[in-house]
Amino acid sequence: MRQPQFSWGEPDGVTFTPLTTHPDSRGDLTELFRLEWQLGQPPVQWNLVHSRPDVLRGVHVHPTHEDYLIVIQGRMLLGLCDIRQDSPTWGARWLIELTGQQLQGVFIPHGVAHGFYFPEPATLLYSVSHYWDIRDELGCRWDDPVLNLPWPAQNPSLSARDTTASSFEQMCLDYAAACHAAV
Repeated sequence: MRQPQFSWGEPDGVTFTPLTTHPDSRGDLTELFRLEWQLGQPPVQWNLVHSRPDVLRGVHVHPTHEDYLIVIQGRMLLGLCDIRQDSPTWGARWLIELTGQQLQGVFIPHGVAHGFYFPEPATLLYSVSHYWDIRDELGCRWDDPVLNLPWPAQNPSLSARDTTASSFEQMCLDYAAACHAAV
């Protein structure tokens, strides 16, 4: 397998949409999603995630489904790595902070590996374009030296699945095989 040439920058197809909050005397309203924004395939399911401090979720990649996420409350670091060999930004990595103070929607296309680190309690709202399927759930160790995302974590709390995840290289091979099988 050809190895990506890593660079720092936003992977192609990842979209950040600033969300506008409209306050009035009763509180405020923020429009979170519009189908007309054309952020890939339309969502079929929305999920709400509450995370404790020092939790890391991922790193995951999906051959089929796309994600759209919003940090509603707290702070999250979003790590991204483009593993699509046909992408103009193949190998691009990025680590960006998202907060509930500055609401924005983030669209992550299939083939962009992603992980979420929560340095403090946070609430994340996210949608998926396909229902859950184990064949669409690939992952690697958050601290894989080849992935080399500079997470500010030493020993974060992980799920059992993420604790036993494969190497970054294996995840890339599995992703390529899943994409080839789908053709």
